[in-house]
Order: sequence, then C-alpha cells, then structure tokens
Amino acid sequence: MGKRKVARLASLPMDYQRLGLKKEVALWEDGHRTNGKFGEYEWWYFDGKMDDGSSLVIVYYTQPVTAIAPSYAPSVTFSLTKDGKHIQDSMTAKFKDSFYDREKCDVRVGKSFCRGDLKDYTLHYESDRVQADVTLHASTASWRPETGHFLFDETKFFAWMPSVPEGKMEATVTIDGETMHFTGTGYHDHNWGNIGMFWIMHHWYWGRAKVGDYQVISSYITAHKPYGHEHFPIFLISKNGVKLGDDPKYLTYSQSEPEFDPITEKHYHKKLVYDYNDSEQHYRVTYFAEKIIETFVVADAKTSVQAKSNPLLNWIVKKAGLAPSYIRMVGTVTLDKFNGEEIAEHLEAPGLWEQMYFGLDEDV
Repeated sequence: MGKRKVARLASLPMDYQRLGLKKEVALWEDGHRTNGKFGEYEWWYFDGKMDDGSSLVIVYYTQPVTAIAPSYAPSVTFSLTKDGKHIQDSMTAKFKDSFYDREKCDVRVGKSFCRGDLKDYTLHYESDRVQADVTLHASTASWRPETGHFLFDETKFFAWMPSVPEGKMEATVTIDGETMHFTGTGYHDHNWGNIGMFWIMHHWYWGRAKVGDYQVISSYITAHKPYGHEHFPIFLISKNGVKLGDDPKYLTYSQSEPEFDPITEKHYHKKLVYDYNDSEQHYRVTYFAEKIIETFVVADAKTSVQAKSNPLLNWIVKKAGLAPSYIRMVGTVTLDKFNGEEIAEHLEAPGLWEQMYFGLDEDV
C-alpha cells in the first residue's frame, strides 16, 4: 500500500508569508496569476440569479481547465437559462488578440472582456450569435478561505477566491437579434492552479445563494484517492454584507437523496446540508435540487468546449481511468437560524450550484 499523500488548506503564517498574502484580499489577487506553463489554468467566473428566475453564467479562461500542453488558448463561455430554455454559447480568440492584467481584473479575449476592482465590474461578451453587457456591484467584501490555496504535496495547488461573494447585477443580453434586460444578484470568483484538477481532486460541490438578507457561499471538495479522499468543507455566511461566520471547524456537512445522471453517468445528491454552529450562533443551509440546467462530459466533443479545442483529451483521460464531468443545478435553498433547538428564522430562495466530478462514479 502506497504512502498517503498530503493535501491541506494553506493556513499557516508561513503560508501567508510565502504567498505574499494578508488576511484582507488585495486588488492584485484578482489579476492574472499564471504564466501559461504546463499544467496551469486560470479563469474568472461570473454568475447571476435574476429576479425573473433566469440564471446567467459567463466565464473567461486563459486556457481550458483540462489543458495538456504549455500554452494559452483564450476562450469565454456563456450560459443563460430563461423560461425553461437553456442557451449555451462560446467564443475563442488568439493569444495575440487577448490581454490579462497582473495588477487587477482586466481580461480581454477578442471582443469580450471583464474588468473590475473588487467592488465594481463591467463585463462584455460577444460572439456571432450573442452579445451581453453586464455590471456587478459588490455588497459583500472580497473573501477567501484562509489563503485560498489548497495544497497537494505542498508544491501543487488549486486556488480559489470569491472576489465578489454577493452583489447587485444588471445585464442586457441580445441573442439572435432579441434583446432582454435582467436585474438580480451576482457573484464573481477567480480560480487558478498549476496541475490538472483531475489529478488531485475527485469531485466537489459548490454553491452560492442570496436568502433574504443573508448571503451564503458553500463548497465541499473531496481530494483524489492518493490523498486519502481528504475533505475540505468551506462555508461563508454573511448578513447585509457583514460576515457572520466562516470557520470550517464549526461546520457539519451532509448529503442525501442520490440520483443518477445518464449524460455524465455520475450520481449527484439532490439534498446538501451545511450546518454551522459555533455555540453562539447556529445556521443550517439546505440546497435541494429541482432541475439540472447544464451537463457536460469534459472529454466529449459533443458536450464540451474543452474537448473541441483539445482532440487528445479524450484519449488521455480514458487512459488514466478518469471521466471528468459537470452538472449545474438550480433549486430551492433554505436557511434556518436556530435559538437553542428552536428554529427562530426560516427563509427560502432560489439558488444555483454545481457538481464537478473528475473521478469515476463512486461513493467517497
């Protein structure tokens, strides 16, 4: 039996010093962090849960998350779910027609771009079929779990920073000549790393919700078998932009009601529960999936932009015994605030969350 490898969240004083970080998030952290080296990837993710029930997601990439060669392959993906219809689109550009600022979020991929300063962001997406202009104004301060760096064997890492945990979003979207206007709540995070995620992670659930005056970000990451399927529970709860709690030692996570998705050939759990109890305050947040709005198998060119731009990908992941896939869900998020054993406050709201599953379908 091989020795178990080490996986941990970088949270020690020496980690902060080595990474040049402080407890407070700095503007440069939302800037370009990679260099196009082998195994590196980076993206800036934005989503909106609109007042009419629509969901909007735009993601700006330096290269596919499944990149197998040192290079840049800039792309942007667009996703809109409205009135039961799901529209997906994507665009790519050459690196010479793209730009990534290292001091702040200022990303351009062809005619598409995202720019912001941790408080206010402007997005533009443009392809032959779709044009979108989006603004996002933060109502909650930027945050990360400790340094935001999840270390694997100390030198390999995945980094995640919610630059805007919650904010006001406005969007104007034109698809095939039809223009629509939206308002709602938005979110933005920045992700990067130096090794393909399918080598270090088995799967994760991630979600965010605006429930009454509360904002919630939650995630549960499970590392791959060589790392002992180490679990990383992540949770932030705020109210009116003020953080209430984020210490993982007070968090209990559970999942139930498994369902099988025939497209990804993976099980997902319809019910996820994050219970945060630090003895002074007790909150329970429950996600209950009602509909899958997007699925893809990363190595399948029919469903994945990543595979279309990377013809060797299908062979490599199958050879490695992997089957990366993705499910995005919408449903109801409930928030219960407890006073002792009694529920003192109960709120419900629509939510958006995802399952990213790199390993084979198994219960870990």
